[in-house]
Amino acid sequence: MIAVQLENRRVSIIHVSKPRRPVGYSRIRLLCGGICNTDLELLQGYYGFSGIPGHEFVGEVVESDDPRLVGQRVVGEINLACRKCDWCKRGLDRHCPTRKVLGIVGHPGAFREYLTLPDVNLHVVPESMPNEVAVFSEPVAAACEILDQVSIPKYETIAVLGDGKLGLLISQVLHSTGHVVHQFGRHQDKLRIAQRMGVQTETVGKAVPLAAYGYVVDATGSSGGLSQAVRMTRPRGTVFLKSTIHDKVALDTAPIVVNEITLVGSRCGRFEPALRLLGRGAINVADMISGSMPLSEARRGFAQARRAGILKVLLHAD
Repeated sequence: MIAVQLENRRVSIIHVSKPRRPVGYSRIRLLCGGICNTDLELLQGYYGFSGIPGHEFVGEVVESDDPRLVGQRVVGEINLACRKCDWCKRGLDRHCPTRKVLGIVGHPGAFREYLTLPDVNLHVVPESMPNEVAVFSEPVAAACEILDQVSIPKYETIAVLGDGKLGLLISQVLHSTGHVVHQFGRHQDKLRIAQRMGVQTETVGKAVPLAAYGYVVDATGSSGGLSQAVRMTRPRGTVFLKSTIHDKVALDTAPIVVNEITLVGSRCGRFEPALRLLGRGAINVADMISGSMPLSEARRGFAQARRAGILKVLLHAD
């Protein structure tokens, strides 16, 4: 079977054997995968990565110990935890110290014709949901994680900084749950995607409102985004860090200390609320798809995904 390989900052198509299916795992045929910013960072050397990437996917289960899964379309949580340590017993398996991470750490990713994941990681996709919608389950779940981490008062005004893929999903998730969202970005065409769903948007340059919000999300994907988010936050406010970047971030901690600002790192989230939001059409993902091509053309897909102005590029089964 074919698979996508990242190595030495190059994308290539390789031929590999079908993956062995351990007990408790399902073998899954890839239907659709999404190239995200993390995949692009891996290409540039993030984590010293070399291997098969991809963690946003929809697939069909072709073999499983659980007969109820066979033939079902599924999406999958990306952290493969031990399920035995104290972290896992506390329900914090996403922080299991020995976890593997699909397409990132220790487990080959979804950009191959067949992949494997533990049955407990899988969520069945509703029959009415197209693959091109379901493939957004993982990043929408990451957006939903903000609401699990902090109890934000209802109807609170929240600023989202950044108009990339994750920023657009975060603003829509927060808006769909009753909050007033102000999204700041530099690309009016991207901001319109969230604007169509009711999010208030503003095109900005270097200037941002100062000390104006109790809650601010940094989804810029840039090294300067966190400092910008801190400047926008009121004393005793909260900043959510959603950017994962390869570069180190220089940060003046004085305003964080003086203004007693809380920094919350935020990563993966639960798939259940994400599937509910996608199922009721609360998130505009259709306008975020910039291109779609076969898995065998992944080199072209990564090249397109790296271009300015491009949002989500999908890879589908040949």
